[in-house]
Amino acid sequence: MSQAVAARPGADDDDADRRLGPLRSPNDVTGLFGVVRRRYLLKLLVSKELRVRYQGSLVGLAWSYVKPLIRFLTYVLVIGYVIGLKDLEKYPYHVFSAMMVVTLFSETLVAGTKSVIKNKSLVNKMNIPREMFPVASMLVTMYHMGPQYLILLIACLLVGWTFSFTALAAVVLSFALVVTFSLAVALACSALNVWYRDLQNFVETISHLIMWSVPMIYPLSRIVDLTDGHWIEQVYLANPIAEAVLLAQTAFWVPVLDDTSVAVMPDHLFQRGLIMLAVCLVLVAAAQRLFNRLEGKFPEHL
Repeated sequence: MSQAVAARPGADDDDADRRLGPLRSPNDVTGLFGVVRRRYLLKLLVSKELRVRYQGSLVGLAWSYVKPLIRFLTYVLVIGYVIGLKDLEKYPYHVFSAMMVVTLFSETLVAGTKSVIKNKSLVNKMNIPREMFPVASMLVTMYHMGPQYLILLIACLLVGWTFSFTALAAVVLSFALVVTFSLAVALACSALNVWYRDLQNFVETISHLIMWSVPMIYPLSRIVDLTDGHWIEQVYLANPIAEAVLLAQTAFWVPVLDDTSVAVMPDHLFQRGLIMLAVCLVLVAAAQRLFNRLEGKFPEHL
């Protein structure tokens, strides 16, 4: 008579585990790669943010041009004429080329910080990469900045700007720097803001100070004269936004100068920019890791 072999306790569960594979988180943790794969969802989210931003607005998209125009006129008239920096050759182009970079970063910083909280209903209902929210905020800002760069280019052409590969390389590197650094900061701040709501007030305060931390209102020559070769100058230039501003001015402001000697630039600007770009990519990876560690508890904090 054959004997029945007693089944080992848990054998059925082990077989099920082998068939189904290892346990995985139900959340989408594919990160930025998942955002790229779900481009259609990203497009829908960007469209939603654009509609919400101008809902009930009489002027609509025109605010994207009115607000920077008012800031630009304020900087040129008040800082240029009242304080006396207007004597810098082609001063409006110095301000305008830098203002594009500063505006792109500061608006991405503020909007990206609030992006997860603003979309808390989607966080709780949809299984999508939550990095999509700060990325969408950055794309919305870039959408508004595109025409402004076109206006800057037309203004430069009117005073004799001509195409050169140096200017093209400078503007591409400047744009890459500000986008990667903005993405890193937006990812980190959007995750931290879910845990610490005071962060968004701190970020809004910092965004107003950014323009004073880069050579936008004043030329770099003022910093060089004040520091006189001191290590503080290198600390000042270690700011990725300052490097992006200098590259943008190299692309748009320097070519329209009659006397290029008035444009004081640091040595090896392009090499410094490439090194800074590599640092910003590392910061993006670090911000992505921080976001992944915190996003598991987003629903309960929201």
